[in-house]
Amino acid sequence: MSTEAPLSSLVLTAQQLGAHALPWFVSLLAVAVLGAGAVCHVLQKRHFNTLDTDEPSEPRIALGLASGFVLILLAASLFAWIASNISDGRVVGQADHALTDAIAAHLPWAALVVFSWVTHLGDAAFLAPVCVLVAAVLWWHRHRGLALGWVMALGGIVVLNPALKHIFARARPLHDHGLALETSYSFPSGHSAGAIVSYGMLLYLLLRTMPPRWHVPGAMAAAGAIVTIACSRIFLQVHFASDVAAGLLTGLAWLLVCVGSLEYARHRKLRRALA
Repeated sequence: MSTEAPLSSLVLTAQQLGAHALPWFVSLLAVAVLGAGAVCHVLQKRHFNTLDTDEPSEPRIALGLASGFVLILLAASLFAWIASNISDGRVVGQADHALTDAIAAHLPWAALVVFSWVTHLGDAAFLAPVCVLVAAVLWWHRHRGLALGWVMALGGIVVLNPALKHIFARARPLHDHGLALETSYSFPSGHSAGAIVSYGMLLYLLLRTMPPRWHVPGAMAAAGAIVTIACSRIFLQVHFASDVAAGLLTGLAWLLVCVGSLEYARHRKLRRALA
């Protein structure tokens, strides 16, 4: 009895979330957008507004890299836990199926159509031209290091995510709405990983190159895009919720590596210039 109760509770929770998916999505989107704006507003005065003129210090660099390393370890640990529980007979696997079935039964057709459009913002066919365009603009404005970091960030997740998919080889959920067709493996979600890397890097570039008045709107837009794209994969029933969570964790870890590397290189270059 003690082992069945938590399982039943989790499945029931997933069913309830699926039956009221749209209100939960709107709430999550609002929290993410407003939260990102608030955090950016606080940080820009303490960090990004003066970072280019302040002399960088070794303790600051060390603290930043250590914090990033801890976050990467946390993301990897959560990813490993999800991966170990995604089979149909395990807790996460049963909750995944319950949530997907509830969404299929209760999500209005009009909402499904809208999400089928929005999800293309995470397509490789959309992000590849964006990658080239942004790199060209950065190169033209002599931000050569940022251009290289941007291309490597997007290129890295393109290699990393398919490799993980083939390791776990998880089948996708079944659906019959005909609005989305995917043939690759399900775990982790490539759209979710690509969204957090692409739009997260775009936010970083905006913080590094644009005036402060663009920072808060940029953070809010990036958070909105990431949450919407990730949730669209669940609503369209082309991914389980755990696929999306793992994709976000994978993308977050790689984003932290890329941003941390760019910041470390920039600090070292500025320090040599001031020496």
